[in-house]
Amino acid sequence: MAFVVTDNCRRCRFTDCVSVCPVDCFYGDEGQLYINPDECIDCGACEPECPVSAIFDESALPADKKSWIAINAEKSPQCQNITQKQEPLPTAEARKKELGF
Repeated sequence: MAFVVTDNCRRCRFTDCVSVCPVDCFYGDEGQLYINPDECIDCGACEPECPVSAIFDESALPADKKSWIAINAEKSPQCQNITQKQEPLPTAEARKKELGF
């Protein structure tokens, strides 16, 4: 099992989650973050840190988010490893508000 980043991260890319990850399993492209499932140790430290509830335990993913398991597995090896907190995207606050947070 691993944790999974979903589409709530899209256009946000808050990296609060990265700063608490003990194994540096977060990867990112220009739009969002992903978790490499082969590196995630299922500690759960990242989930409560996400200000837009984009991270879920794989076993607790809502049915409409199940496709994000494969997306994280596919995208993470193709992206840059993000190991330190960064500035969120310029669209992050508007996206956060749009999502109701």
